[in-house]
Amino acid sequence: MMAAAAVGGSHLVASTKAGAIYGWELLFLILAVNLLKYPFFRAGVQYTVGTGDSIIQGYHKLGRGYLWVFLVLSAISAVINTAALLLFSASLLGYFLPFDLSLDVLSGFVLATCMTILFAGHFKALDILSKIIMVVLTVTTLVALSVAFSNGSVAPVDYQGPSVWSIASIGFLVITMGWMPAPIEISSITSMWLKRQCQTQTVTAQSALFDFNVGYIGTALLAVVFLSLGALVLYGSGIEFKASGIGFSHQLVGIYAATIGEWSRYLIAIIAFFCIFGSTITVIDGYSRAISEAQLLLQDKPLNQPKHYNWWVIIVSSIAMLIVTLFISSLMGMLNFAMIMAFITTPIFAVLNYILVTKTELPDELKMGLKLKALSIAGLIYLFGFLAVFIWWKWFI
Repeated sequence: MMAAAAVGGSHLVASTKAGAIYGWELLFLILAVNLLKYPFFRAGVQYTVGTGDSIIQGYHKLGRGYLWVFLVLSAISAVINTAALLLFSASLLGYFLPFDLSLDVLSGFVLATCMTILFAGHFKALDILSKIIMVVLTVTTLVALSVAFSNGSVAPVDYQGPSVWSIASIGFLVITMGWMPAPIEISSITSMWLKRQCQTQTVTAQSALFDFNVGYIGTALLAVVFLSLGALVLYGSGIEFKASGIGFSHQLVGIYAATIGEWSRYLIAIIAFFCIFGSTITVIDGYSRAISEAQLLLQDKPLNQPKHYNWWVIIVSSIAMLIVTLFISSLMGMLNFAMIMAFITTPIFAVLNYILVTKTELPDELKMGLKLKALSIAGLIYLFGFLAVFIWWKWFI
């Protein structure tokens, strides 16, 4: 589920564009971001398996102030991320439709479909479909990459691309890292899904961590695959990149067609659409559940009240659709803003998760060992340090 939510704008657009513009220069950074965020995503699994509670309930036990921080930041992230993914889904849907419709109409159709599936309780079927789509997308991407490797890089031998290690590139680095592999608050959503799984079947610490590691490592490797595709096919090609992230997603479909064959164009467009559509509905469902649980905890009410979840689905979806309507002409701005917001809030959620896991008495196999604690501290230094650099760049340069 986390993988389905993660593989979206960060992979299809940001990773590919990183390779297309900077070649292999960002390979280490993408791997580093995934590594340094790992302990904070893992915290959701550790806490839920160890206590039987969601990580949101853990914030509440730490103090109402922690839960208020989570609620406010999650509410903002929910509407921004949903709006960005709606635009992305709508654009890919319009790619293979035989007739033209405006993006706001297509976004409304995507949103209505998501809400119908969620309210009808058919999300499990979509979950299975999204996993199949993920497998197909991964296979086709690996095929495209193998063809690209066999053809060799299109960049001339003496080609000198722009350097990523410059002040001008800070904005792009922030955008790339914001959703890589996903916003950290997704850890609270996976925690809630895991809590439900623990209530219906036997889940051991080993099995839960194994499932998490497979999904997490898989998303990291897939990011490298997309970066490699951009570096081999677009870097130094002289192709003018589309100004919008949505336009670049269409350009991405063209990459597959150019490497695998023209026959694959619409197949890839459909696969990419379902991949982003799966992310969209997962985000709407997950954020609505998380916000609803936080609200009920703050009001000292019993959890698992479907009507509260339904209302938050409607609220998040309505505000997201309003944002889409108001900013329909600023598609790249919307996607970039969502990634920047994810980057800015990441250190805060990372601190929350670190405090929760280190202060909670967990079984030995779920405790944070010295190596993981050292990685967590390094991650916090990295995240807050780069946030300081971004603030300096944004306001003083």
